[in-house]
Amino acid sequence: MKVEGEISVDAPRASVFERLRDAPFFASCVDGVSDLTAIDETHYNASFATKVAFMSFKFKVSVEMTRIVPPDEIEAKVEGTPVGIVGRLTATASTKLTERDGKTVIAYVIDANLTGKLGSIGQPVLKSKAKEMEKQFATRMAAAFANAGAAS
Repeated sequence: MKVEGEISVDAPRASVFERLRDAPFFASCVDGVSDLTAIDETHYNASFATKVAFMSFKFKVSVEMTRIVPPDEIEAKVEGTPVGIVGRLTATASTKLTERDGKTVIAYVIDANLTGKLGSIGQPVLKSKAKEMEKQFATRMAAAFANAGAAS
């Protein structure tokens, strides 16, 4: 399943890049992420909980930042296993930052594969959940940069 889109924030590209590289900040913008721990500068473990349709899922995930090109690109690989059921989550996420009309545009592509019970739900349901999560992420990201601007 591939999900792609753009989010625009009112902040300089270098500032947005640094915030996206900050794992605790990034995790605070993603609904359901908890227990984030840094293994080193580019590897993290976390828990991720979500509800899809009528089922709730919790994953133990590991994240590896595979490509970091300041202030333009960040790529990551995510692998996870659901707690209590058989299955697997694998995803790659690519983010490119550009400037447009005085704002920073975050263009992203997420290619995710789910196996087991979650994978059997079907792509339309999963894509709908991904779009809901994207809206929450965009709202939290915009609010974080708006608050940072107000604090300056």
